[in-house]
Amino acid sequence: MATKTRAASKKKRRGKAAEKEGPEVIRVPETTVEIVSDSGEGAQKCGQIFGAVCAKMGNGAWTVEIIPAEIQPPARSKAGGSGNRIRFGTEEVTNWGDATNLVVAFNEQVLLGRIELGALAEDAIVLLENQWATHPDEDIRKEWEEGLKELSKHDYRIIEVPMEEECLKIVDDTRRGKNMFALGMLAWIYDRDQELIRGQIAHQFRKKGEDIYQRNVELMEAGYAWAQKNLDFRIEVPTVPSDVPKVVMNGNEAVGMGVIAAGMELCSMYPITPATSASHYLGDVFERFGGVVHQAEDEIAAVGVAIGASYSGKVACTITSGPGLSLKQEFLGLAVMLEVPLVVVDVQRGGPSTGLPTKAEQSDLLTACFGQHGDAPHVVMAAATIDECFHSMITARRIAEAFKTVVIVLTDANLATGVQPFVRPQVDARWQQAPIGLAPVPEDKPPYDWDPRTGLAQRRVPGQPGGMYTATGLAHNEWSKVAYDPDSHQRGCQMRSRKMAVLQSTLKPPEIRGDDSGDLLVVGWGSTRGAIEEAVDRARAEGLSVSSCHITFLSPLPPGLKQMFSRFDRVMTVEINYSDEPDDPYVTEENRRRAQLCRLLREATLVDVDCWSRVPGQPLRPGKILKAIKQRLEMGVQV
Repeated sequence: MATKTRAASKKKRRGKAAEKEGPEVIRVPETTVEIVSDSGEGAQKCGQIFGAVCAKMGNGAWTVEIIPAEIQPPARSKAGGSGNRIRFGTEEVTNWGDATNLVVAFNEQVLLGRIELGALAEDAIVLLENQWATHPDEDIRKEWEEGLKELSKHDYRIIEVPMEEECLKIVDDTRRGKNMFALGMLAWIYDRDQELIRGQIAHQFRKKGEDIYQRNVELMEAGYAWAQKNLDFRIEVPTVPSDVPKVVMNGNEAVGMGVIAAGMELCSMYPITPATSASHYLGDVFERFGGVVHQAEDEIAAVGVAIGASYSGKVACTITSGPGLSLKQEFLGLAVMLEVPLVVVDVQRGGPSTGLPTKAEQSDLLTACFGQHGDAPHVVMAAATIDECFHSMITARRIAEAFKTVVIVLTDANLATGVQPFVRPQVDARWQQAPIGLAPVPEDKPPYDWDPRTGLAQRRVPGQPGGMYTATGLAHNEWSKVAYDPDSHQRGCQMRSRKMAVLQSTLKPPEIRGDDSGDLLVVGWGSTRGAIEEAVDRARAEGLSVSSCHITFLSPLPPGLKQMFSRFDRVMTVEINYSDEPDDPYVTEENRRRAQLCRLLREATLVDVDCWSRVPGQPLRPGKILKAIKQRLEMGVQV
């Protein structure tokens, strides 16, 4: 077989694939695939299986679900497309990339919707369901013709595929079949291991019955056979099998697994997109590890139950998204006042209000830090990878217990539904705290025996001999007695704040990717890490003096930031939340609304930190970040 690069094989071809003796093999170090359909046709499931198989074969992989904002959007609508985007390569993949190289589309309208969002590469290959050309509805036939005219304006290679016709040979309802047929086509194009695919299909469908499993395998094999007979190209992405065991999962599953590994005993939550699947995972397995999933009647009740469990001596967490975090705020203030350990996971989505419930955004940072009324210092940290979704739960539990405080862990929709392989964690007994000491409490020891240097006090639980006291959310003294005098309230606030200073003293400055000094330092947090680092690596490859760092602890911030920033001419955050552009109408240096981490860094360091942020309802692309980096460098030295 001849092997060619993608550039060498770029051609403009229409209609069915041309017949030839053997397929052309296109060898690439990485590629990006999308499967898009109407909601309910299973494109997401197809993408999940394909991405998992790529990862298990030894490719670096990153998947992002394409989820419409409506629960059941109209069929054949541009905005209603549902599916999955999979970027995989020979090396590690840390983000969804810039453009899709091959797309399987179940109708032309969802495809046009992706094109309008700029998702496809200029030379993308499109495998398009062609049943609409002969559909009995004249309006649909007209939409098909108009859609193909629009597609002809691009340099895509469009291959019409009779998915409906082929699937009807096996199933009566093709809405429950095309996704596996598409999976089979992708398996042939990219030479994926069919036994691994059958295993993933079994994982997804065998619990529903052996006949359903067999039917899905048959559909996959039909898609494979059709592609083998009709397509004249294959795409080779070399695999590098790992020499260490790895796991493949999405961020919500990793959070759930981290809850178990950390030894937490209760997860209390109310269903909310995009956090709900974490409770689904825990609901399936938590009981085996002695844990309880409590579905409360609302978000407020959920956090109340978690606080009650922690007060009683258990280790509890609550998982939510932005609107739920807003509802929990008064109870979070109570947990801070009571000094009860509590872990909160906020899987961020777009806002405000209902906003973009299925889309990625990083707009909850300031709410997480300052959402409670009064002075309620607590810890806020953010996971940047699927791996960190797991390990952050262990860190959060240990901090919550050691400092008797609330720890909020921020993830987002990008991490929640994204799938990535990472090194299989080796369980460590040190991840779980020792049992709470229940020794009798001396009579002269107050419930809040604050250490004047650290602000820390011993944790008490109900039933501990001599440990009885009245817990109150009112201002209180060290004996937990309601106290409105100035000195008592001042001291309580001082001790709760001092714990944060103690924690900050144990943190390390973030590592710099690149040189320790230069023209520009790009700072990020959360799920933007992979895209930022890829953009910075591209910039450095072009000879630009750019470095990056990523911050995990957002409250308190890590030490040494001001000194770090001083070694660069300019400092800029990159975030998925809103900020004004400096040249927007009526925007001045004084009234400009800056991105959320940017605001925190400016306050903490007194450095004139700049920002570049967008709220596209999807992850940031490294190419756009690179463009922003170059624009900032052209502006000259920061004043």
